[in-house]
Amino acid sequence: MNDVISFLKKRKSVRVFEDKPIGSEEKAVILDAALQAPTAGNMTLYTIIDVTDKKLKETLAVTCDNQPFIAKAPLVLVFCADYYRWINVFRKHVDEVRSPSYGDLFLANADALIAAQNAVVAAESLGIGSCYIGDITENFEKHRALFDLPDYVVPACMLCFGYPAKSQIERQKPPRFKAQDIVFQNTYNKAKADNMENMLCERQNISEEKIGEYIRKFCNRKHNSDFSIEMSRSCKAMVDFFTGK
Repeated sequence: MNDVISFLKKRKSVRVFEDKPIGSEEKAVILDAALQAPTAGNMTLYTIIDVTDKKLKETLAVTCDNQPFIAKAPLVLVFCADYYRWINVFRKHVDEVRSPSYGDLFLANADALIAAQNAVVAAESLGIGSCYIGDITENFEKHRALFDLPDYVVPACMLCFGYPAKSQIERQKPPRFKAQDIVFQNTYNKAKADNMENMLCERQNISEEKIGEYIRKFCNRKHNSDFSIEMSRSCKAMVDFFTGK
């Protein structure tokens, strides 16, 4: 197993960091790795906001579903899907230019997430832990104002980086599903997908008698939660903002 595969397999979310700054060289490596990511048409349809202001981090710790560790992270990066630069230059040099729409948002969002994952892997190779903060897609109106986002720019994800505390290093990585259950050949396999209860029993080491209780609790904690409902509302607001609806 080479180093890259090893980093991917051992990487887990880190939410407790050592009181140790990330050096300028390490930070530059992480940012450069992000910029080396695949990007649609080599357009780099994203912007990275480096959050260095302490008060801004504290605000994000509240607006992103009340997660205090965000304020303590040595490095916080917000990856934004960004069509602002391109649409402006298109309109400057092309007589007729359509307004950015759903496909452009999907591409820009994909660009941002691919770049973010490059940053995560690069950080892992440097011994720096990370945690994705999907909650940046909540409270869109607040985050738009917080970062002074122009038209055609919306947050895609946020990452917190830092050297993991001993407790995080020793914490076991949550188990993943097996490839045989997730990878389908040539077409969607509904029979495999409908085997979800058994997949969860195996992954979580839960008996069939207790799987229903696990699913009910998980659904209420994630899918039916207030933050999930707000995220859907906020994402619709982002789509409407991006497409000018």
